[in-house]
Amino acid sequence: MNIPLLDLKAQFQPLRAEIMAAVQTVCDEQGFILGPRVAAFEESLAKYVGARYAIGCASGSDALLLSLMAMGVGQGDEVITIPFTFFATAGAVSRLGAKPVFVDIQPDTFNLDPTQLERAVTSRTKAIIPVHLFGQCADMPAINQIAKAKRLHVIEDACQAIGAGQGGQRAGVLGDTACFSFFPSKNLGAFGDGGMITTNDQGLADALAMLRVHGSRVRYLHEAVGINSRLDALQAVVLDIKLKYLDQWAEGRRRNAARYDQLFRAAGLLDRVTLPSTKAGNFHVYNQYTVRVSKRDELRAHLKEKGVGTEIYYPLPMHLQNCYQDLGYRKGAFPLSERAAEEVMSLPIYAELSDAQLTYVVEMIADFFKRQ
Repeated sequence: MNIPLLDLKAQFQPLRAEIMAAVQTVCDEQGFILGPRVAAFEESLAKYVGARYAIGCASGSDALLLSLMAMGVGQGDEVITIPFTFFATAGAVSRLGAKPVFVDIQPDTFNLDPTQLERAVTSRTKAIIPVHLFGQCADMPAINQIAKAKRLHVIEDACQAIGAGQGGQRAGVLGDTACFSFFPSKNLGAFGDGGMITTNDQGLADALAMLRVHGSRVRYLHEAVGINSRLDALQAVVLDIKLKYLDQWAEGRRRNAARYDQLFRAAGLLDRVTLPSTKAGNFHVYNQYTVRVSKRDELRAHLKEKGVGTEIYYPLPMHLQNCYQDLGYRKGAFPLSERAAEEVMSLPIYAELSDAQLTYVVEMIADFFKRQ
């Protein structure tokens, strides 16, 4: 059996006619950058997450960068985030001449540990970027409480968490801004790159809309040095169609995650495989179904041989990356992030998986450990 980590074709086929018709409409209209199609999707996305404003941009990475720019983060400032995440989170901070300051994660959710947060705040701290890793929200009430007391901005890195929720609210309204990625592997994926920022703050929304077009509100007149980061109409119409199916796909992922949990328990593997954990009050959308295992690399090789796709998100924490050696962190600085990087492995979780495929994945993992 062949089970890829991600099967975008299986998602696309039922939507082919609807998507191709929308793409043809954009081609006929010849309006490709921003414009009414992008505005329509921005409105749809804002309504979906419950935000007043949504501002499209070129990627999730740019969404983070633009949020920091709109908040005035710059040279010499500090921004707190986690080391166990995709590079874009810290990279956006560095691009503005600011310093990423890391705090360790919670071992069960892989998200920012609020108990480590306050001691990382200094007089130079301007913002906190909690990452909703793998599709589960960070502990936003605790984070926001500290941010309010310290007068800090909060940027949700929700790039993996479209549709996720906490306390009855969706990711997208839990901070000052929230950043989404539409990279094809995301739960709401484009046919290329794309991103979005949501906010309830009109001032931030106006600044973001200006900064994404070279700091301009009126063509050829520039109020600030912005960047060129627009969502195009072709991606917008594809995403607007797919947004209608997002909750259905999320339920499929949640159903598959629950089935994985059942299968791992039935196979007696809980002493070998640590399953994902969902905090009370959270609505997990499983952009990834990430387990912890011993002998991970050997297990991945075994699964590859058996036709099962896997991935490691992420093999090296940010504080140990070559480009961040000047920050002064050393191995051992964030032991929970470092241990996660050594143990995590993500399994296929997309909604289109059959029960037979899920069963096969677990059987092949059981087969590996029986041989040990």
